[in-house]
Amino acid sequence: MRDLFPDIDRWQSEGKSVALATVVSVKGSAPRGVGAKMAVSDAGEMTGSVSGGCVENAVIETAIEVLQERRPRLVTFGVSDEDAWEVGLACGGTIEVFVEPLQVG
Repeated sequence: MRDLFPDIDRWQSEGKSVALATVVSVKGSAPRGVGAKMAVSDAGEMTGSVSGGCVENAVIETAIEVLQERRPRLVTFGVSDEDAWEVGLACGGTIEVFVEPLQVG
């Protein structure tokens, strides 16, 4: 998470709100494990990684919604082994990501 701090600090010093997304569960295969983090500003900037490709785009959208609503959300992303080959992945898996507004101070 330390690698996220410079961007988070900069965004907050610019007056932007920040959401933190954390992988809290992995079933099957996933690019990132439990504890992987990504920060997202209310301007849609991101740092870190919770997965890859379209999942990260969906997490950015969710993070912006979380910042607007000021309420955390648990979201699930997954693909079956059968469908994985069709989208260019070696195998399927499911991750749960907890997205929360980052409170200052």
